[in-house]
Amino acid sequence: MEKRIVLVTGAAGAMGAAVAERLYKDGFCLALWDKNEANLDKVAARYNGARSWALDQTDETAVRKAAKEVEEMGPVYGLVNTIGWTNGTKFIDEEASYWRKLVEINYMAALYVTHALLPGMVERQAGKIVYITSDAAKVGTGGEAVYAGAKAAEVAFAKSLARETARYNININCTAPGPTDSPLMRDVEAQNPEMIHRMTKMVPFRRLGTPEEQADVVAFLVSEDSRWITGQVLSVSGGLTMV
Repeated sequence: MEKRIVLVTGAAGAMGAAVAERLYKDGFCLALWDKNEANLDKVAARYNGARSWALDQTDETAVRKAAKEVEEMGPVYGLVNTIGWTNGTKFIDEEASYWRKLVEINYMAALYVTHALLPGMVERQAGKIVYITSDAAKVGTGGEAVYAGAKAAEVAFAKSLARETARYNININCTAPGPTDSPLMRDVEAQNPEMIHRMTKMVPFRRLGTPEEQADVVAFLVSEDSRWITGQVLSVSGGLTMV
């Protein structure tokens, strides 16, 4: 049986590590990327056959080189792009250098890896791509204006690409996490405690989600059970967004 390789980017983060664990349990062979080499090595060591690459995903040259090396493992069945980053700051207080960083991490990085791996999926006429975006992309969030805009761009890109590639039997979807307990969320909380408190109160379940709950939905979108779903954005937010 041909091994099914899935590349998980941002695999050293809470969300990415949870996705890697779930996909490994589902029988996938893992390729793992993250810029945090120490944490990435710890994650990769848990899974037989996994390979890892420490790289900055906003570096297009590094991404294309690593993508070729991933494809040397065998045909890449799936891509899960989990990376994302923001500070809880107000737009009026920010500088353009911060905006550029947000766009590079939350949008351009997804374009680089997709452009590198998509030709192989088109050639094989099979593939699954999942982008972890944010509910902020759908409804906006105070203190995350440019982040929300970059994630909204990622959503629109995914939908457009889904239309282009459906003829090749490629499914492209997004998840849109609501407030999820992670180091990134705690960093935001440290800068803007009221924002996290306010968001949690708005969740009908009155709690933060977990990385594992996010990973469960990603696993569904990577599985064959989602073969008739493409171009969708699934909110995984405890009911925070109901659209």
